[in-house]
Amino acid sequence: MRFVTMRHFNSLRLQVLLSYLAGMILSVILLVLAALWVLQDNTLARMDLADAAAGIADDIRYDNDGTPIGFAAKVEDVTWLFESIPRETAYRILDEAGNVVLQSGTGESVWPKSKQVLRLVRGRFDFEHNGLTMHGATEPIRHNGKIWYLQLTASTRFMELMHRHIAMPLVGAGVALFSVVLLLAFGLFAYITLRYTLRPLKDISQSASTISPYSLDVRLPVKGVPNELAPLVSSFNQALERLEHGYRVQQEFLATAAHELKTPLALIRAQLELMPQTEQRNWLLHDVSYMSRQVQQLLLLAEASERQNYKFIRVNVPEQVAETVAYLQRMADATQVKLNLELHAPGTMLQADKGALFTLLKNLLENAIQHAPEGSAVSVDVFSDNITVRDQGPGIADAHLAKLFERFWRGAHKRDTGAGLGLTICREIARAHGWAISAHKMQPGLMFRLQLHTDNGVNIENSGSFTAI
Repeated sequence: MRFVTMRHFNSLRLQVLLSYLAGMILSVILLVLAALWVLQDNTLARMDLADAAAGIADDIRYDNDGTPIGFAAKVEDVTWLFESIPRETAYRILDEAGNVVLQSGTGESVWPKSKQVLRLVRGRFDFEHNGLTMHGATEPIRHNGKIWYLQLTASTRFMELMHRHIAMPLVGAGVALFSVVLLLAFGLFAYITLRYTLRPLKDISQSASTISPYSLDVRLPVKGVPNELAPLVSSFNQALERLEHGYRVQQEFLATAAHELKTPLALIRAQLELMPQTEQRNWLLHDVSYMSRQVQQLLLLAEASERQNYKFIRVNVPEQVAETVAYLQRMADATQVKLNLELHAPGTMLQADKGALFTLLKNLLENAIQHAPEGSAVSVDVFSDNITVRDQGPGIADAHLAKLFERFWRGAHKRDTGAGLGLTICREIARAHGWAISAHKMQPGLMFRLQLHTDNGVNIENSGSFTAI
C-alpha cells in the first residue's frame, strides 16, 4: 500500500471509474437481496399462481354446448403435474352456481367440501387440507354468454420446493450471469467513455506545456472540452491574452527606452571627443561608453526575447564560429590571449538566425577573453551537436554557476565593465532556437557548452546537416 498516494486518488479518471464500479457493485447487491427476499416469501409464489390461472384460462377447450372439457395442447402438456402430485396441487372449473364441471383427477380429494372457499371472484384465497396450507387463485372466464371460474391450488410446501430448490438456483445463476455481463459491459463502457472524454484534457495539458515567453500567442484548445471545464479553459486563455499584452508592452517599453537613449549618448560622446584631452574628459568618455554598451545590450535582450524577430536560414556552423573568432581576434591580441579553434565536424549545417548565432558566440568569446589571464588560451571546439568555449581563468564558485545567466548579475570575479546581460542574451537566443546553454567548472577555468539538441524539432545528422522537421 505504500505505492498508493493521495495523488493517485486525485485522478479524475480513477474517481469516475471507481464511481462506476461502486454503482455496479451496489446494483448487484441490491439485485441479490431483492431476489433472496422474493424467493423466501410466498407472496411472489401466490402471485405466480394467480398469473398462471389467468394464463391457463385463455386455453380452455369447450364442447359444442360451451361446456369446458379440457385445455389446449400446450396446457395439456403441464396438467400431468396435477395428476402426479395429487395432495399438493389441483385445478377445477366451476359454473356460475359453483358446480364443478371439470377438475383434475384428484381434485375432488383436494378441494374442501365446504363452499366457503369457492371464491367465485377473481383473486387469491387460502384453505386447510389434511393439515396442509393450500393457496388458491380464481380467474373468471366469459364464453358464449356464460361465466366460468377456473381455480388452481397448490400447497405451501410445494411452492417453497419449486421456488427454493428450482427457481432460486436458476435465479442465482441468472443474477451471477447478469452481474458478470453488467460488470463487463459497464466496465468497457466506462473505459471507452473516460478515454474519449478525457482526451481533450490531455490535449490541453500538452498545449499548456508548450507555452513559454516565446509562445505566448498559443491558446488552449476549447473544441471538444467537457462543458464543466470549458469556462476554466476560456478563463485561462483570457489570462494568457492579458499576460501576452503585458509582456509585449514591457518589451516594447524596454526597446523604445534603449533606442531613445542611443541618440543622446552619441551626441554626448561626440561633444566629449571635441573637448581638450583631460583626465576628467577621459573618465566621462569611459562612462559614456559603459552606458552605450548597456543600452546596446538592452536592445539586444529585447530583440532576443521576441521570437518573431528571428529569421531562420541554413547556417554553416563552422564558418559562423570561424567568422566570430576572427572578429574577436583583435580583442584577444590586445589582452594577450590566444584563440584556439578546433573544428571536429566541418560540414555541420543547421537552421538558425545567423545574426543571433553570431551575437551568442561573440558574447561567449568576449566573456572568456575578459576572464582569461594574459598568455593563456581560449579554446573553441565545434562538434556535430554542441559547441564549447573554455577559458583558463580563475573560474567561479559552484554556488554561483546557476546565477551566471540571470539578468544584471555580476559576481566578484567579474573583470569587465559590462552590464551583466551578455550571458542572459545568450540564454534567450539559445531558448529561441530550442538549444540549451550551460556552464561547467573546470580545472582551471570555466567552460560553456551550447547543446544543439532536438527540443524544437531540429534533426541532427551525422552527415553534418540540421533539418527542421
